[in-house]
Amino acid sequence: MADIVMLEPFELYNLLNQRSRASRLAEINYLCLIDARETQDYRTSHIITAKNVKKDSEGSFLPPEAVEVDSMQHVVVYDSNTSCLQERGRAAEYAQALAEQSLYPVHIVRGGFQKFSALYPFLRTEKLMYTIMELENLKTYPVEVMAGLLYMGDRDQAEDYNILRDLKISSVISISQSDTLGSTRGHETVLHIPAADSAVSDLYSSFERICGFIASHISAGSRVLIVSRWGRSRCSAATAAFLMHHLKYTLEEAWRCLLKCKPNMRPNAGFLQQLSDWELHTSGTKVTEISKLCF
Repeated sequence: MADIVMLEPFELYNLLNQRSRASRLAEINYLCLIDARETQDYRTSHIITAKNVKKDSEGSFLPPEAVEVDSMQHVVVYDSNTSCLQERGRAAEYAQALAEQSLYPVHIVRGGFQKFSALYPFLRTEKLMYTIMELENLKTYPVEVMAGLLYMGDRDQAEDYNILRDLKISSVISISQSDTLGSTRGHETVLHIPAADSAVSDLYSSFERICGFIASHISAGSRVLIVSRWGRSRCSAATAAFLMHHLKYTLEEAWRCLLKCKPNMRPNAGFLQQLSDWELHTSGTKVTEISKLCF
């Protein structure tokens, strides 16, 4: 039987916003998201792609339709407002049933629909069914690295006014060879870091500036988005540098944090070596063996 654990709202937000060539929500074995509330509440509004549970004539929960729970990488349940595992609500009851089928931990969203929808109202919907094409083309948002403070994404997301508005982003760090965002910004503060995604590109010399920019803006209540062209190499290296500087993470701890937020992040070999040097600079010693870091 699988474990049952709590999932923070920002962790569900990140699961909903993973992308390779298309939204990962189109993958049939990626995410099983279950709304355990009453059907009338579900039909009024629910989290995007969630399925509502049904009961049989005896009042027992039925398995989700057209879903092979035992093949799902992520199994997530929410109700109205469950906040801990000790609460015996609809989410806990259904999670127990799913745990008997799942090979992976079953997660209950902390605070349920009420908390998630308050934080991410743009991910609520009344839509009940999706085609594969609709799922592939769902808009994905930057991942959330520090809840309500720091985000990481790609250039297209930084150029989307609706994304910046929805996430209340007021500061952007753009890491690219050319300053493509300078002429497109409205009220956002933009820091451009000129760097190519190359193993010989120098990002290390900009780490102090990047960390200072992020720290000053989040301390003032601003939300910061770090972007590079594809949102995988340069921006993840810069984000790791900030976590090591601001939260005193080792390189390995920062690495694990980013992999959890964005499993397809890929700093190139040159940036990885620079992060190892940065670990020495921030902590006084090299703790992490970069050869043992894996994706």
